Amino acid sequence: MSSGAEIMVKCLEKENVHFIFGYPGAAICPFYDCLTSSSVHHILVRAEQNAAHMASGYARSCGKAGVCVVTSGPGATNLITGIATAYMDSVPLVIITGQVNSWLLGRDVFQEADITGACESFTKHSYLVNDAAQLPRIFKEAFHIASTGRPGPVLIDVPTDIQQQEVKTWDYPEKAEIRGYKPRTQGHALQIKKALKAIEEAERPIICCGGGVVLANARKEMIAFAHKSGIPICATMMGIGVMPMDSDYYLGMIGMHGRSSANLTMQQADLVVLCGARVGDRAVSAPKQIADKAKIIHIDVDPAEIGKNMPVDIPIVGDVRLVLKSLTEQVTDTVPKTWKQKVLSYKNQFPPRGTPRDDFVEPRVFIRDLSAMMEEDAILVADVGQNQIWAARNFNVKEGRFLTSGGLGTMGYSIPAAIGAKIAKPKRQVVAVCGDGSFQMAMCELGTLIQTNIDIKIIIMQNGTLGMVKEFQDKQYGSRYIGTSLKNGMPDFAKLAASYGICASVAASNAAAKEKAEQMLQHNGPYILICRVDPSTPSI
Repeated sequence: MSSGAEIMVKCLEKENVHFIFGYPGAAICPFYDCLTSSSVHHILVRAEQNAAHMASGYARSCGKAGVCVVTSGPGATNLITGIATAYMDSVPLVIITGQVNSWLLGRDVFQEADITGACESFTKHSYLVNDAAQLPRIFKEAFHIASTGRPGPVLIDVPTDIQQQEVKTWDYPEKAEIRGYKPRTQGHALQIKKALKAIEEAERPIICCGGGVVLANARKEMIAFAHKSGIPICATMMGIGVMPMDSDYYLGMIGMHGRSSANLTMQQADLVVLCGARVGDRAVSAPKQIADKAKIIHIDVDPAEIGKNMPVDIPIVGDVRLVLKSLTEQVTDTVPKTWKQKVLSYKNQFPPRGTPRDDFVEPRVFIRDLSAMMEEDAILVADVGQNQIWAARNFNVKEGRFLTSGGLGTMGYSIPAAIGAKIAKPKRQVVAVCGDGSFQMAMCELGTLIQTNIDIKIIIMQNGTLGMVKEFQDKQYGSRYIGTSLKNGMPDFAKLAASYGICASVAASNAAAKEKAEQMLQHNGPYILICRVDPSTPSI
């Protein structure tokens, strides 16, 4: 005989889950009790939302589904933002929530919330379990759905009595058999032929790669395609890292906070090859204008994404890695030299912005200095706000990763995601870049950092304001500022770090920041570097 809770734990072991991120409560206690005799290691977060962010950082760094677990009611609802963040960025998560006893559902009892209903619009699938005997099938399906096709979060809601229910015998399925769920991986041969013809005929082509290329682990295939076709590349924010920033083929990030070289090239192109990118409004503000002048090839594993934001001429549904491989085998370099030269001139025409300062830390310069110091396979996690843009535009991703909340734009993401990333890749350098606003949304996780003995580095860009909102108020609302000053009530971050036993230092110039960053990266253990930034420093 096995209880439902025992089966849940054994299912995780069968899926080779080594770490889960969570916060206990009464409705999930049977499951937690069974964890005490399991090989699955539990990471205790300080706020439930951060359990999802940690699982996200873990999943994005190692390529496996991340797992988080919380209790019913407020535990589950606190997780919602983290689930939505993962959904928007196509991160594979399996979320386990405790639920009140099944006979009490719908009665508004203590800590009851309809979490499957609340999360319906931003989960790939969800289960409300009513029979413990179904748990092996459900877990197998959940991991399969989360990790295949377009990855995303899958929710398993388990009432307390189902966790306690006894099952005589059970087996874990070898594979998931789900009627109607057959993600397409191979691109259609005719569509690929059409794409090759369009590439051959194009005079001003450009590739735009998004997060789908990263998720598909198609970096090598994208580089090979770019080299063989001769087509220059730009990226959405989620596509950063597919091409090294110093590559001749790479123009930088597109969009409202992107590089002028990338945006100009996109506007003048007569062919755009979209690879795993939905090109939302932050990436392309006027998609119809682009589509009116250019033929659009759109490659994506999710057919629902194709044509969502930009009209498409040649849709190709399939795994972007396999499609790029097929295209590379057949493509030839027919790009006019004049176009290549023009694009390269744009890149040279718009050098990186910012000059070193001795009265503040110029963040754009500092990020470039930091990038040069860090190891080839380092992972940089950027929060949301001005710090995100400074990092996205200036950090050179070599063999590592750039992680951020691109779709939902969730402040407080970087620290928990960095912890998850370090747990997934313990031998890599992991650095989180935050603003003073976003840091305060997740500073409780310093406790998790210490309790788990995780060696990550944290950089706080301290300018005393919600800089991105302040910029918006400058441009759109006549500089009428409200709700953006953080100066009154700002903690002493160095003292806060010391209270957790974490080393910290403060830099008020670029020379000092560079010196202290070198010390930070050499330090054995967590470290917080506070950079004093001029509040008037622009995002770009």
